[in-house]
Amino acid sequence: MADDRMAEVFAAVRLGSGDPEAAQRLLEELWIEIGVGGDPLHRCLIAHHLADLQDTADGALLWDQRALAAVFGPGVPLDEGLRGFLPALYLSLADSHRRVGDFDTARMQLAIARGHLDILANDAYGAVVRAKLDRVGAALTAASKESLPAG
Repeated sequence: MADDRMAEVFAAVRLGSGDPEAAQRLLEELWIEIGVGGDPLHRCLIAHHLADLQDTADGALLWDQRALAAVFGPGVPLDEGLRGFLPALYLSLADSHRRVGDFDTARMQLAIARGHLDILANDAYGAVVRAKLDRVGAALTAASKESLPAG
């Protein structure tokens, strides 16, 4: 059976490349519709992508924290679907903490992301996460709070 809610999430995410404001509105609407008791994977994905659409580092950090909270909420089983996002979630948290100038927490989050790399396959997604991990690590070493280019 197809997951209609997941299809809605992915449609909103795809919209983000052409119309980030519309994507943000749709994802925020889905976040509200799903609510705190909604599917943890849906909540995680929505929050993770909303973090990328924020205008400020503080806003991104808030949504990154919400994404991780969706994974580790009370009674949420850490299944393979959620485990597969841990490297990217911790990497995003590291980057957001770096961008707000909290370098110690950023280093800790980056170390946690590295500790979860074994979860990733040697595919395109894994390569993207590993490459971004290197870029965030270099920016952290340089004590940079600048946003990194996408990609």
